Amino acid sequence: MEIQAGLTGPFPRSEALVQATRDLDRGRASAAAVETAYGTAEREVVELERRLGLGPVTGGYLRWPDLYRTLAERWEGFAVGPLTRWLDTNTFFRQPILLAPPGRVAGAFADALPPAVRSRPAEARVLLPGPYSLGRLLDNRSGETDLAVVHRLGRLLGDELRELRGGGFASFLVVDPLLVSRPPSGPMAESVVEAYRSIGRAADGGTAIVWTYGGDAAPAFPLLDRLEVTAVGVDLADTEVDRLPAGPPGRGLGLGVLDPRTTLEEDAAEIDRVVRAAASRRRAGPLWLGPGGPLDLLPAEVAARKLERLSAAATQLRGATP
Repeated sequence: MEIQAGLTGPFPRSEALVQATRDLDRGRASAAAVETAYGTAEREVVELERRLGLGPVTGGYLRWPDLYRTLAERWEGFAVGPLTRWLDTNTFFRQPILLAPPGRVAGAFADALPPAVRSRPAEARVLLPGPYSLGRLLDNRSGETDLAVVHRLGRLLGDELRELRGGGFASFLVVDPLLVSRPPSGPMAESVVEAYRSIGRAADGGTAIVWTYGGDAAPAFPLLDRLEVTAVGVDLADTEVDRLPAGPPGRGLGLGVLDPRTTLEEDAAEIDRVVRAAASRRRAGPLWLGPGGPLDLLPAEVAARKLERLSAAATQLRGATP
């Protein structure tokens, strides 16, 4: 088995970075000092990723306030709306408001990528919001139907990937949790398939992984297996391995083997067991291992220790694979 391991979302901010941003809010620090703090923290995350053999590198996406605001602030047709509860958690995001049919601005999203990602395109992972979750979570005042919005978002994200591929990026993680927590059906499911056809084809030889969490992925696999992407990732804290259906032989599989909801550290031997079981049931090809969802609600030290377990498990799996 080919095995890669790495982050699948934002990493926690360090205490030093949190303090720097608080000081800026209270007028006790300059914007330049906070920029320095961000740069230091991003380099520390990249050094951690490299030391543990995790990749493609992300730098932790420490500057992004949530998954959607970076895009909503830079694409046409959007406004940034009110604080809204994120899924069934006690965390919040700014709900995008779609006031007109969406349109992308060339170069705007690429310019908003963290410096740790932008400066090393060939070895970095680009994080992107999934078209279905974005389309269902936004406040649609555009006059277009929800079906049309999801379809259009897929085409626009495909254009975004195409531009990023031209800039040397080759690894893309499309985060779309509602695919399993509120699975689409009927015409909406077909719109999702079309959206991911645009995304997958735009990857053009790169890696495009759609990552899901927040619900049991097993019932959604009839749809997930139709998506034209390199691999589909599922959170094993939400999905029982023995309920995974057989998949197309050789298809890539992402496995969220770290639980971002608890500070308890995973056991490398148990990760080894569940990965082998999942790969066998799915008849999987290449494997991508990572946290089931973002680690950013954990203390940075705890998240780092979890990544050490991930690295150890990946090393063990590679060493035991013929």
